[in-house]
Amino acid sequence: MDDADPSGDGTASGRTATLDDGPPLERIESVFAVYETRREDDQLVYYGDPLVAPEPLMRELWPVFREGGYDLELTRRHGEYALVAEPRTVGIDGIPWTNVLLLLATVGSTLFAGSMWYHIDPFADPLAMVDAWPFMVAILSVLGVHEMGHYVLSRYHGVDASLPYFIPVPTLIGTMGAVIKMKGRMPDRKALFDIGVAGPLAGLVATVVVTVVGLHLPPVTAPESVVADPNAIRIDLGYPPLLEWLAVAFDQPLYRDDPATAVNPVVIGGWVGMFVTFLNLIPVGQLDGGHILRAMAGRLQETIAALVPGALFGLAAYLYYVGDHSGNTVFIWVFWGIFTAVLASVGPASPIRDERLDPGRFLLGVVTFGLGALCFMPVPVAIVQ
Repeated sequence: MDDADPSGDGTASGRTATLDDGPPLERIESVFAVYETRREDDQLVYYGDPLVAPEPLMRELWPVFREGGYDLELTRRHGEYALVAEPRTVGIDGIPWTNVLLLLATVGSTLFAGSMWYHIDPFADPLAMVDAWPFMVAILSVLGVHEMGHYVLSRYHGVDASLPYFIPVPTLIGTMGAVIKMKGRMPDRKALFDIGVAGPLAGLVATVVVTVVGLHLPPVTAPESVVADPNAIRIDLGYPPLLEWLAVAFDQPLYRDDPATAVNPVVIGGWVGMFVTFLNLIPVGQLDGGHILRAMAGRLQETIAALVPGALFGLAAYLYYVGDHSGNTVFIWVFWGIFTAVLASVGPASPIRDERLDPGRFLLGVVTFGLGALCFMPVPVAIVQ
């Protein structure tokens, strides 16, 4: 065997040598014939030839490496098959500066967006944006709790996950949401389901709380100059059934017929939480709904996901040609039709152990999709001139 290090980034070892931190070669070679072992930075790399198909190979070896504190991946390096074992790190190492800076930037962007809902001119008086803090807190709460639901259940199942990354963007709400990054494979369907469902359910609890608080706060009245301006652009939000029901349950108005009065912007934070919940529960790819349905239905999820883009394009066409809505109004469903087509082509996460989900979790999944349906609105945003 050639012990040279052609890549220059690792240390080669002999054919029969075992990397000190890895499992014995005897545990590996029943499904993967190893001819070279190497340490590359903090990774353990085993070059060789698979003796079985990738899925049974991973089912056999993944638990072995996981017990030793490693996530395992079968890949190709330098034209050869390789098992790459990377140390599992489920904790936070040091101060996550990227997360912190993005959070601070999103605080600023949501304050700026919120000032518009409060009819504050941030250009005339930038410091006055601080008065939009309830809107900012509402938005960050529903998004942050959603992502922390994923994070906590990832930690529970031993899956490496980052803290939330907030995305500051100058939109009507000041952000494009938040995401967490997960590394490694899902152990089984239970983990896939629990991590997927935790975000929408946790976020929905926060959303209901924010909405109820907002409904009890005083409405916002537009200045007379804005109401009387014939060229003013009005933004109308569609209300999902869940928000409608909460308003009825607490006997609070939504001010639909009053052009000068609107709900408190904190209610808009609840609206965002509901819309995010619905979008995340679309059952495709790596979205929460894709994880949940993959855990519930197995490979059938991919067939269902393939139908989703067509349904969204059909909704956009119906609203445009039959409902006579503007292109600006229906574009959101065209965008999500394209986006879900890409996600569906990539496919869902595949758990290592692919046993059926238990009935309790299956029922919870059905309930979760039902709650997501209550957050659907055919026309989320309409721009009226």
